[in-house]
Amino acid sequence: MYRHFFKRFIDIVISVIGLIVASIIMMIVAVLIKLESPGEVIFRQPRIGKNGKVFNIYKFRSMCKNAEKTGSGVYSDKNDSRVTKVGKFLRATSIDELPQLVNILKGDMSLIGPRPPLTYHPWPYEEYTEHQKKMFDVRPGITGWAQVHGRKQVEWHQRIELNIWYVENLSFWLDIKILFMTVFKVFTNADNENVGATLIKDNQEEKSSETETSNV
Repeated sequence: MYRHFFKRFIDIVISVIGLIVASIIMMIVAVLIKLESPGEVIFRQPRIGKNGKVFNIYKFRSMCKNAEKTGSGVYSDKNDSRVTKVGKFLRATSIDELPQLVNILKGDMSLIGPRPPLTYHPWPYEEYTEHQKKMFDVRPGITGWAQVHGRKQVEWHQRIELNIWYVENLSFWLDIKILFMTVFKVFTNADNENVGATLIKDNQEEKSSETETSNV
């Protein structure tokens, strides 16, 4: 009952209230982004959602215009000069994630769930094993079990296993626990700094890739 109905009901209520409460903050952020650098206020990026469906995730733009075509491409670290001054603050406070309340309202995402991966990183949807695809059985979230257990410092196989564990143990009380753990992480800014390369282990080979600009 919770997984199929009550969770979605809570998501709708929270996203509506969140958008109303945060509306003034979001307007101020939009103005600050525009004043500092040219370009769109909202950054859109294709992500893999429930059942492998691709959707556009929304974030406040924290980098200069066309950042992915310059510098180090789609990857970013803590010293990336492409991140604007406003963007650094948005990332540090996770305010850049606020537009995802719209994703929740649209049904693309949930408040709590596995973070939606890029369509190509760590690998395309078709290359996930059947076991790994379990993480796509629910709507992706703004925060999740993997995010409160290391976030950007966890290699991808472990991150996926944490997501699968969440899907298999999903409950109202688990979501409440994750929510409180997330609040603590945000206020302490824990695990919110790119530390270099995020290791990607494959069945055939080992790859190495830095965390993407979008601040997964």
